[in-house]
Amino acid sequence: MNNENVKNNIWKAGLVVSVLLAIFLTVISIKEFKSLRYVGKDTPIYNSITVNGKGEAISIPDIATFSFGVIETAKTIDEAQTKATTKTNNAIKALKDAGIADKDIKTLSYNINPHYEYMDMKSTLTGYDISQTIQVKVRDLKKAGALLSAIGSLKVQNVNSLIFSTDDIDGIKAEARELAIENAKEKAKNLSRQLGVKLVRITSFYEQGDDMGSYYREGIGADMQVKSMSAVAPEIPTGEQKVISNVSVTYEIR
Repeated sequence: MNNENVKNNIWKAGLVVSVLLAIFLTVISIKEFKSLRYVGKDTPIYNSITVNGKGEAISIPDIATFSFGVIETAKTIDEAQTKATTKTNNAIKALKDAGIADKDIKTLSYNINPHYEYMDMKSTLTGYDISQTIQVKVRDLKKAGALLSAIGSLKVQNVNSLIFSTDDIDGIKAEARELAIENAKEKAKNLSRQLGVKLVRITSFYEQGDDMGSYYREGIGADMQVKSMSAVAPEIPTGEQKVISNVSVTYEIR
């Protein structure tokens, strides 16, 4: 009797295992069958086209900047500062008398350094050097040459080159970018018509780094250094500046 029960239990257990195995194999077979539809097929392709656009805007410089330095040496710091301050104040007064606003005159650097003299392989402290560098922004370009000559006559040192630029250069860049985008859009429309596809939406946009282009001048160059007072203030052509924007636009198509 016991043997008969054992046989029945073994048979039942075997039946359960067989049923579970059959279910498992059925599930695996269904998954494999469903996957057959993708055999030989890649991931769906994302259809797109990319076009480049270029825009140019001309900027006429409306400001000029230059800098000058004052260097004075004396036995004491107070004495050197007094001499340097006097010369700097005279230069600043001349600038303000010419109509330069306070906001357009700024100090770039101010340094105090010991002054040594070398004799017989030895260095001796003989005083102190005071150096100050002032930057000037000129908004009336007709005055730029006269101001440069006037500052040069005040015995300041290192009167540096006039640099011409546009005060609102971001606005010029935006204008060039807008033209570049319009150029890219026009190319995309033409290309979609030729390919027989439809533009859906813009998926990416890229603009290259700023390209300030070149200055175009007539007459003498704008860069100059004043070493002594000129009898006649120089007339300095400002030329024009070309700002270039290059963009890349990608469209989804269908």
